Amino acid sequence: MRRFLHDNGLSLVLAAMFLVFWIAQSLVGHHEYNQEQQGHGQSQITYSQYLRTGAFVEATAENWESEFLQMFFYVLLTAFLVQKGSAESKWPDPDEPEPKEPPEEHQPGPVRAGGWRLRIYEHSLSLAFLTLFLISFVAHGMGGAHDYNQGQAEHGQPAVSLLGYFATSRFWFESFQNWQSEFLAVLAMVVLSIWLREKNSPESKRVEAPHSETGA
Repeated sequence: MRRFLHDNGLSLVLAAMFLVFWIAQSLVGHHEYNQEQQGHGQSQITYSQYLRTGAFVEATAENWESEFLQMFFYVLLTAFLVQKGSAESKWPDPDEPEPKEPPEEHQPGPVRAGGWRLRIYEHSLSLAFLTLFLISFVAHGMGGAHDYNQGQAEHGQPAVSLLGYFATSRFWFESFQNWQSEFLAVLAMVVLSIWLREKNSPESKRVEAPHSETGA
């Protein structure tokens, strides 16, 4: 067990932080939801009922959506573009020799198989993030449409379909406010790593490395 915790400490701590903040989001979201219900003269709901509302699903999915969109573009763009001096970029010199390939028996199965399996595997990381983004995008829309239609019913307005909700300014406002912050965070990581350091972090260059050095 100790060895398992040692070898997986980073992912376990990050998973724990995710769960803590997600639960915290649900708790304060439940409180905020009931306050709005009370303000509209509606009955309050239990915590378990809140977890099934469109409001909670929407608030969760729209943030996951922006995270996966960010990582999809980050993985994809870093495959083609460079930023000289940044620890987040590959080496900008195209003449630098490529690392030697490992023996065939140590290569992943799709690499040994070749063909379409290899073509998919070559881009599997970006495809995975794109798929997760699309799932979150649809979940955001479904949860948001449900919550939006509740408000429409309370005000005597007609309900909208999922596609109709995708056409509302509310949906895109919720999406864009998350997307812009995610890209800003990645930009800050790429640019600040040119001049700033964090000792022992794999996301940082060596402390003694010159600003012009690229890559970890």
